[in-house]
Amino acid sequence: MAPTRRNVLATGAAAAAISAVPGVFAQQTGQRGATMPFYEKGPVRIHYEVTGSGFPLMLIAGGGLNSTIAGLTNPFNAIEEFKGEYRCIAADLRNANPGQSSGPLEIDRPWDSYTDDHLGVMDHLGINKFMVMGFCIGGPFIWNLLKRAPDRVVAAVLAQPSGWRPEMPTLNYDTNMSGWGPDLVKRRPDVTMEVVQKFLTKMYRTNADFVFTVTRDFVRNCQAPVLILPDDIPPHPYAVAMEAAMLAPKAEVSMFPWKEPVERIPLAVRQIHSFLRAHRPASA
Repeated sequence: MAPTRRNVLATGAAAAAISAVPGVFAQQTGQRGATMPFYEKGPVRIHYEVTGSGFPLMLIAGGGLNSTIAGLTNPFNAIEEFKGEYRCIAADLRNANPGQSSGPLEIDRPWDSYTDDHLGVMDHLGINKFMVMGFCIGGPFIWNLLKRAPDRVVAAVLAQPSGWRPEMPTLNYDTNMSGWGPDLVKRRPDVTMEVVQKFLTKMYRTNADFVFTVTRDFVRNCQAPVLILPDDIPPHPYAVAMEAAMLAPKAEVSMFPWKEPVERIPLAVRQIHSFLRAHRPASA
């Protein structure tokens, strides 16, 4: 056998052996020098990144079900902005088409399956209490984190949060049926459009209301400090963001609009910094 062929086969066998070992956490180095490992639990494999140091800050990118770490550069570079003061933790969403995370579509509990991943990464890192900032779909995810782990989330920032519009009741379902599902099915032969349809129906059409993941009563009784930066485009309804801000007893709200003109973005970022510093534990 030629030496080159022997080397290729040996390398392939080693890679196969490594991938077969449960609980393996593959390490990479990102452009910012961040550690980018994989958290694995059963059939779930989540690609995440840790950057900076300080009190833990979970960052959830926008982009809907295609949310990835790369999306944290819009509308400003969140990791670069906060890594100097915080240990920033971000992850590709499970089954985001541009990302590297994967796992089953849990039809009966779509929102909770993603929250399982968020909390699982933090558990793997040995992090108990943390702050969180999320964009777009990060809004519903944050409310679910506050419901599932109220003693762990110290404070939360919801930027341009997603919500349900009664005048466009199937918007999120329709968008993902056309913009997320077909590409996922192409990548995953084990997933069919019928499964995608059931998953999205449970996620966005069954008991759809308000912020998708929690009720108004929950928000009304939520004691966590939250800062809300509203938007006003179809998937980010201004009315829902402001209703949540009015209901939550420890809510603050930004100026509006805060992204236009672009000169306003640094003012909004300054407010986020002030909010996080005000609620960061003194021992951090």
